[in-house]
Amino acid sequence: MTPLPRQTFLQALHTQRWDDHRYYHHCRINQSLHLVSALSFLCAYALLFVAPAAAAWLAWGVSMTTRQAGHFFFEPKGYDQVNQATHEHKEEIKVGYNLRRKVVLMSAWAAAPLALWLAPSLGGLIAPATGLAGWWHDVGIAWLALGVAGLLFRTVHLFFLFDLQTGLVWATKILTDPFHDVMLYWKAPLHLLRGERMDPMRHVLAHGEQAPR
Repeated sequence: MTPLPRQTFLQALHTQRWDDHRYYHHCRINQSLHLVSALSFLCAYALLFVAPAAAAWLAWGVSMTTRQAGHFFFEPKGYDQVNQATHEHKEEIKVGYNLRRKVVLMSAWAAAPLALWLAPSLGGLIAPATGLAGWWHDVGIAWLALGVAGLLFRTVHLFFLFDLQTGLVWATKILTDPFHDVMLYWKAPLHLLRGERMDPMRHVLAHGEQAPR
């Protein structure tokens, strides 16, 4: 991968947020789903302190599914005229989880409940759940562990691909995305109601930043 230009922490955070928005959030449906995801993530953050298993169910069952559905099913995969970049190019340079990595992550998410149902003790690693409530709790904790592991794995991976700051900036971006997405996409449902499926991205065009061909 091409080394990233040296920036301050806040500049790098702004750059990662800006690139994520201009490359991957053209569709108003995707933006609206990100709004739903962000609001439910904020609820999960609050719930984490009192009921971590329930927080994980909300985060993965609502927040992550709506967020990733927007990317997989509604965001265009063709040539990006706004940024003059192919979908393949954007996937190659993406700092965080591109679609291929997301497939792996979401597959692990879907496999966790089945694994705990078939092997409640996970081969003796945990105390087996008793009853449906115990299984529900164990699934939530497994999903919470998966979320933490996914965040830490990519953060450390970025340390080796780029540098320490890039990984820490990305982790900060992921953790604060719910707050930022609410500010960024709260009008998206209104645009959808007016019949605007795609964001014209005039602010991106005005900015004048385009990806290399």
